[in-house]
Amino acid sequence: MASLNKVMLIGNAGKDAELRYTANGTAQSQFSLAVNFRRKGSSGDWEEATEWFNIVVFGDQAERISQYVVKGKQVYVEGRLQTRTWDDDQGQKHYRTEVIANQVLFLGSRDSQGGGEWSGAGQSRGGPAGARRGGGDVEPDDLPFE
Repeated sequence: MASLNKVMLIGNAGKDAELRYTANGTAQSQFSLAVNFRRKGSSGDWEEATEWFNIVVFGDQAERISQYVVKGKQVYVEGRLQTRTWDDDQGQKHYRTEVIANQVLFLGSRDSQGGGEWSGAGQSRGGPAGARRGGGDVEPDDLPFE
């Protein structure tokens, strides 16, 4: 039986990316991502809502991401869901669901903290990884879906 664990998100960084290193020396970058959507409230009126996601990037791409992801920057993130569990000092179990990103693209124009894009999978578009691409707004062909 086949299985699939894939997440695609477009949203705004809720905080600057934080870079850390694991015990074995692997770079790890983390940031939160706010994804807005509209839904009908209990009164029947449309209201805005926000869902928050914890994004984690590993390896060389984590070091590059930590230089460019700042609060408010619009990004496209693609990856997989992973839930970690641990017990705190009082023995209480905690859960944290994260998106383990394998691709991060910067969206928006240069004037709106976006500008350019970078593919976190180690492939760059329009220059070296982490480089900005001229042109400003995102073209529909740049998005991974229609």
